[in-house]
Amino acid sequence: MNKKRKVSVLGGGSWGSTISQHLSSLGHEVYLYHRNGDQLNEMREKLRHPLLEQLRFSETIKFIEDLNYLPKSEFMVIAVPSHGVRELMLRVPKNLLGTKIINLSKGIEQNTFKRISEIILETSDIISGNIVTLSGPSHAEEVALGHPTSLVAASDNLETSKEVQKLFSSNSLRIYTNNDIIGVELGGSIKNVIALASGICDGIGFGDNTKASLITRGIVEISRLGVSLGGKAETFAGLSGIGDLIATCLSHHSRNRYVGEQIGVGRPLEEILNEMSMIAEGVKTTSATKELSVLKNIEMPIVSSVYSVLYENINPKEAVNSLMNRELIKEGYMIYY
Repeated sequence: MNKKRKVSVLGGGSWGSTISQHLSSLGHEVYLYHRNGDQLNEMREKLRHPLLEQLRFSETIKFIEDLNYLPKSEFMVIAVPSHGVRELMLRVPKNLLGTKIINLSKGIEQNTFKRISEIILETSDIISGNIVTLSGPSHAEEVALGHPTSLVAASDNLETSKEVQKLFSSNSLRIYTNNDIIGVELGGSIKNVIALASGICDGIGFGDNTKASLITRGIVEISRLGVSLGGKAETFAGLSGIGDLIATCLSHHSRNRYVGEQIGVGRPLEEILNEMSMIAEGVKTTSATKELSVLKNIEMPIVSSVYSVLYENINPKEAVNSLMNRELIKEGYMIYY
């Protein structure tokens, strides 16, 4: 058994809560903060999550509704939607930030185009080597049931990655280390845009041929932009790249695939989002990725097509037709241009 550590998890959504329970099951001292007081009280009283019936909380988890009541921990886990990270970091008491931060959030900030670790750096005095992003194909529904899952812990400091590897690893959760935090974060974020496209294909009624083409060409687009922004090409062939992309594009658990599917059958985006209880990160990430691709002069036809469907009211079938009728070219290597 690994050494017992004190861990604070900020964000009681499905993934943050699942990770809290996983860490508790390994014997770590876990504090779970959630800003929704009603949901937090329900979790504390029933030891169940209101949005994830598979999850059962350990009685040893301490539920916290005020950031000021959090103790100083050895590790702080950020598990809120990407658009809420900056606001959360600005509210965390400064005396709690002298620790190692583990980021679970996936997204690119609107307007600034910053990755999550960059937002954390900008809003705290923490050094980059104390930030780790944990990413990969990991639906909370399956992790909560103990299904075998593999993730990658990425940091500028490989020793910090190894610490997180030891903290999380178990019989059901295998953690690999990586020092390409740029590539890991971009892969985990942009794959949600491709998942929207995958769902649109499902909604229209296309089959396996279409999905295979989409995933294959999707990772090419992700790696093009990722490498241009400083990521390593090989990262996109790993768990946080093609691995996360496959899971998100194919799974019925995927919120982004679901949103795309509903668009594909003809429903308006606003109506779909209004009825959802959880966040589909890909909607906002599509806008940021599209703008980044223009800034970096990187060709991303699938991303551009998803953007046109979401924000320019282009008919999904017309968008697919446009993709299929682009200029014919030679196939490039998967992770290069």
